[in-house]
Amino acid sequence: MMGAGSVSAFLGFELGSSALKGVTTPDGRPTTKFASNKTNSSQQGGLVLLKEEEILKIVKARIEGKTKAAKSEKLEDDDEETNSSKQKPEEKPPAVVEEKLQPGFPVTALSEGVSMSVQSVRYSGGDLLLKVKMQNKGKDSVRFLYSFLDVTDDKGRTLRASTEGLPTELPANGPAFTGTVSIPTTLLDDVKKISLALTDYPAQELKLEASNIPVER
Repeated sequence: MMGAGSVSAFLGFELGSSALKGVTTPDGRPTTKFASNKTNSSQQGGLVLLKEEEILKIVKARIEGKTKAAKSEKLEDDDEETNSSKQKPEEKPPAVVEEKLQPGFPVTALSEGVSMSVQSVRYSGGDLLLKVKMQNKGKDSVRFLYSFLDVTDDKGRTLRASTEGLPTELPANGPAFTGTVSIPTTLLDDVKKISLALTDYPAQELKLEASNIPVER
């Protein structure tokens, strides 16, 4: 019986050893486990952790790259603006065209520093248009009432006329003003010359007379 028990115990030990082959005790050490997981993840193409210094270097390089790109774009834009400004032709001020006067003009009247000159005449529609310029170079302003404007022809007849654009007051040492005196052509059939006479209002201290203005067609 002792021999049979020994044989049974030996056989049981052999069977148990064969069954436990390839089974190992779990490793409870964290360092070993972390190293094993890191190796497995790197082999499987998983997440790779970088050091803080390497991350800062990458971020700094990207920031510097964006800054250089922005500066390069700005320089290109500045160059384009400079080239466009160079290519744009300079605008020249418009040339001042002097008025070409007709023969016998202007016909000017002067009194107390105030001038009245007829610059030109022309026929338009049913009227004769006289371009009149007035200026006061005196020390006092002067007022006018154009109902006192006398227009006569070369035969001494009074002609009906209307004004447009002439100032009711000329300031002292002021600029020149331009207006128009209109006369119906029906009154000028046999007229070659006319005259204008104007006085200030209400003082009537000066009198402007522009005589022998040629109006023959």
